[in-house]
Amino acid sequence: MTIKEIAEKINGRVICGEEKLSEVIEFAFSSDLMSDVLKVDRENILLITGLANLQTIRTSEMSDINCIVFARNKKINSEILSLAEENGMVLIECPHSVFKISGELYNAGINPLY
Repeated sequence: MTIKEIAEKINGRVICGEEKLSEVIEFAFSSDLMSDVLKVDRENILLITGLANLQTIRTSEMSDINCIVFARNKKINSEILSLAEENGMVLIECPHSVFKISGELYNAGINPLY
């Protein structure tokens, strides 16, 4: 499923990384614990989180995660946006819960990481 299709499926709003919307995502991972995110060892995955801070971007960069969905209507500030743009990431804001986003994407064919 492409990032564009993912954003449409979850009623998400792409904040940055529009040039990457045609990239394909096979796996997703939901977590607010960045220590768990650091254990991720796979490429082209989507992180679904409610943790909207700089640490999320830094941790994702270390784990080679290039696409993040921020759940629960969390808003991205300019610092987060700037760091994500520097790292070539796609950021999506979404009004739904982590649970709903995960279920919608699972039903649409995205594979769970674990």
